Amino acid sequence: MAKENIVAMSRRLKKEQRALRFRRFRSNYGLMIGAVLFALFVIIAAIGPYLMPFDPYAMKVTERLQPPSGAHLLGTDEFGRDLMTRIVYGARVSVSVGLIVSLLSSLLGLVIGIYASYYKTLDHILMRICDGLIAIPGVLLAIALMAALGASAVNVIIALTIVFTPNIARVVRSSALIVREQTYIEAMHAQGASDSRILWKHIAVNTLSPLLVQATFVFAEAIISEAALSFLGAGIPAPEASWGNILHAGKLVIYKAWWMVVFPGVCIILSVLGLNLLGDGLRDFLDPRVKLKQKKS
Repeated sequence: MAKENIVAMSRRLKKEQRALRFRRFRSNYGLMIGAVLFALFVIIAAIGPYLMPFDPYAMKVTERLQPPSGAHLLGTDEFGRDLMTRIVYGARVSVSVGLIVSLLSSLLGLVIGIYASYYKTLDHILMRICDGLIAIPGVLLAIALMAALGASAVNVIIALTIVFTPNIARVVRSSALIVREQTYIEAMHAQGASDSRILWKHIAVNTLSPLLVQATFVFAEAIISEAALSFLGAGIPAPEASWGNILHAGKLVIYKAWWMVVFPGVCIILSVLGLNLLGDGLRDFLDPRVKLKQKKS
């Protein structure tokens, strides 16, 4: 009988926790709007190219710089290519670059951050390297790396990963230092637990919340940085479509074809806005102080 009561109580607690999480998610409008915008662009990037009736590389000089119409909903570019198709294909490139950069920089930042927090000698070395990289403006560092590596999507990912990893490493290190000073970590040391077990099963796990929030901001910054590099001619090379090189082409004909600048610019703004709202919402959603306040209310 006592066992049945414990099981029933456990089920009731899990049900209450699910209801509380759903209520907190529903009351967090920034998180909901950000999640919807982010999901929309991910869906467009994933399946949009298969739904487009035009070839993004097929040129029709006789239809160049046509304004938005029934035939071409967002107009055409300087080579007569359908702009809507180019933007949808560009979404796949821009979102893919942002996602990969976010994942790689988060993984590298996690490794650097937790090891720097645990070993003082490594801390001095790794953090001085991070400080040196952070001291250089991100766009300038990315341009310098692209000049050395050459313009390609892979090199853009490498350059931006190098740019954003130090910031994530510092965030992870700050969180890991707090966890490292907890009593149960000292108890595990006394019991003879290995450093790897302490680092990955206890310290790393407790840094995932701030890491997740930071990763969403890096995702947004990577989209902007890729667009900036491509706009300057140092990013994704033509004829590959990305929002940045569509803007690069549009700046030359901005007075004749405003749609080549406005529509990819709106896509960049909305995607970055969605990711920033998602990051802010996740920060509030994962904040234990907010959880406690809502539970009391």
